Amino acid sequence: MPGFVTCGPNEALVVSGCCLLNPTIVPGGRVFVWPLIQRAQKLTLNTMTLTIESPKVYTQQGVPISVTGIAQVKIQGQNMEMLRSACEQFLGKTTKQIMNIAKETLEGHQRAIMCTMSVEEIYKDRKKFSKQVFEVASSDLINMGITVVSYTIKDINDDQGYLKSLGMARTAQVKRDARIGEAEARRDSQIKGCLCSGDFELRYPEIPGIVVQKEVGIIMNYLF
Repeated sequence: MPGFVTCGPNEALVVSGCCLLNPTIVPGGRVFVWPLIQRAQKLTLNTMTLTIESPKVYTQQGVPISVTGIAQVKIQGQNMEMLRSACEQFLGKTTKQIMNIAKETLEGHQRAIMCTMSVEEIYKDRKKFSKQVFEVASSDLINMGITVVSYTIKDINDDQGYLKSLGMARTAQVKRDARIGEAEARRDSQIKGCLCSGDFELRYPEIPGIVVQKEVGIIMNYLF
């Protein structure tokens, strides 16, 4: 008996066989199938979450680091051309097999871009790195009918202590700047007090009086 085959909105039906010049593709619906002479297969349109790991990749400086990214990908069901490409590539494959193919593609692009950037660029400008991986991987996966919904960096680490050194250097710089700022603020406050009380020369005898007279106007404008 002939009958209808249905699928949910997160699936696509692909009917092939007798009387069909090209397979009939129906995303999220139903289709009439003749038993024995026609065959109906389903293809998932669910969003798939991939963990992209690139351990110990040498960056532009020759420093090995490890990057873990998270990507959301899915077979595009709203574009029939992309859906046909996906059917050619993945029909008959399990969701796990599809995920592995997409994962290997993304991991290759992630590694390639890591090699073109310095550790500082990857660590400090994660948005730039993520954008490059997203754009390059998207242009490749689109030919398979897969859309990259999102890509973000989850973690960056290294076994050489390079990232820790960067953090320590930045912390030291911030502390040094804070000490300098505090000293300058204290100095300005003292100068301001001396100018107001008129005993600048008594407090700062090493500065010639003629210099004081010339600079008082500038200092007063600066402080007030």
